[in-house]
Amino acid sequence: MIDNNQKIEHRGAAPRRGLFKTLAVSAAIGATLLASSVHAATTWKIQSVWDAGTVGFDLFEEWCNGIEEKSDGELKFTCFPAKAVAADNNGLFDAVRNGVLQGMNPFTLYWSGKIPASVFLSSYPAGPDQPHQWDTMFYALGMLEKTREIYEKFGLFYVGPIQHDANIIHSKEPVDGLEDLKGLKMRLPGGMVAEVFAEFGVSAVSLPGSDIFPALEKGTIDAADYVGPAVNWELGFSQVTNHILMGPPGVMSVYQPVDLMDLTINLRAWNALDPKLQQLVEDEVRNYSQKHYLAIQARNIEAMAKFKEAGTSVSRLSQEDLQEFRRAAIPVWYRWANKDEDAKAIFDIQLEYMMNDTVGYINEEDIKGMK
Repeated sequence: MIDNNQKIEHRGAAPRRGLFKTLAVSAAIGATLLASSVHAATTWKIQSVWDAGTVGFDLFEEWCNGIEEKSDGELKFTCFPAKAVAADNNGLFDAVRNGVLQGMNPFTLYWSGKIPASVFLSSYPAGPDQPHQWDTMFYALGMLEKTREIYEKFGLFYVGPIQHDANIIHSKEPVDGLEDLKGLKMRLPGGMVAEVFAEFGVSAVSLPGSDIFPALEKGTIDAADYVGPAVNWELGFSQVTNHILMGPPGVMSVYQPVDLMDLTINLRAWNALDPKLQQLVEDEVRNYSQKHYLAIQARNIEAMAKFKEAGTSVSRLSQEDLQEFRRAAIPVWYRWANKDEDAKAIFDIQLEYMMNDTVGYINEEDIKGMK
């Protein structure tokens, strides 16, 4: 015979055991979901062309490190400085195509030998020279969509442009006008820039950024184009040159006034990413573009004061120099636009924009006889 107390105890034991079992199952499910979530997180290895220790790399690394939090842990960028994984620019391009790296942060112009259209995806001699003009062409006039079509042929996805700065020229001897360029051996990017400078008697030398200082120090070159004052100060250019050449007032450079970088991702890696994360990356690139540009401009102002204190002189080309430079550049524009259909398609967008009265850089007379 079972008394009432025993009955009560017996009736309570089963629910307690059921509760413990339910809690154990819930904990197991939670652990499984957590493990699944951790497993689903995506990590991209991305190499920049910035050397470690420069303001350019510091800004890029900070942005990369913030992606994990902004994506709620679903996407992580591990970033590397120049030469950390791929030893040079050609290796960087191939490493991203082949999936050794998932992404890169290059100067877009570097691919002129591989993608002729890329000479028109960053500023070029005497072309559009204001940052907002490039944002307008990419985001309002269809240039972003066309660029992505071109990059997909190479197994790459062009996420978007990253505004950086203008390029300036550092020289051992003063350059006060275009006539002073004749005979100089100068570090320049390849492609259109080198061809236009050749019209003024410059012998172009191709060097990565990290090799410019020793070349100037040894006298291998007389002058060097590179980015703007902030980075060039950090690279020590004031120690091996005495002069800076800029464009007319308000235009730091007549040959590369808006030197664009970008974020480019391996196409397979991009397509494997969840669409909401793709949109996050696109939005973040646009945000970073503005942040990077403004930070560099503030640092440029500080750096120019340091250059002047170090005894560096600054020369500016005149408006007449700019017009002469443009006359020399226009045939080179067309030469590159005729390299393939993709280059022509990008240039057509820009030519129509430059001829629009809201810009008015060139007119029908300027391009008479050009095809």
